[in-house]
Amino acid sequence: MMQRLSRTFPSVKQPNPKSPKISSFPRSLPIKSEEATSNSPSKSRRSWSVYLILSTNTPIKTYVGVTTDFSRRLKQHNGELKGGAKASCAGRPWICACLIHGFKDQSEACEFESKWKSLSRSLPRKRKNDKKVEQVKDLSLPLLQHRQAALNRVKGLLDFTRLEIDWKLGPL
Repeated sequence: MMQRLSRTFPSVKQPNPKSPKISSFPRSLPIKSEEATSNSPSKSRRSWSVYLILSTNTPIKTYVGVTTDFSRRLKQHNGELKGGAKASCAGRPWICACLIHGFKDQSEACEFESKWKSLSRSLPRKRKNDKKVEQVKDLSLPLLQHRQAALNRVKGLLDFTRLEIDWKLGPL
């Protein structure tokens, strides 16, 4: 096995059969700091965001997701690029309702997304009036208010004070 490794990785030396195996490995490996790795070009482009999009066709729907590239992801949801979520096919076209930036990593962004979705499902919804309303804005307002109420509860449960919340569809 070690011969394979040394052919693949020439810097790996064959262990001395007379010495204990543990001594052939360094006692401590250099670990890169998070600051050093986050300044690398590949890391700086991978800023995680959670987003809320709104369908513009009836029935009006909302969708919460997580991404490192929102413009690409929105194009996927709208069918312009391959790879959109199956759940978002029926609501096309979609527009951005809210973007949340400032997560330290994917895990934190996914935790936030999961809590937001979960609290959105558990909050009671207001009943719609029987009147038919044709304007998308009038139909979307209760959905956006519901998502905002859930978002406020998430902010109360988790410490995400450094997050930047950017509502794109005006003040609610």
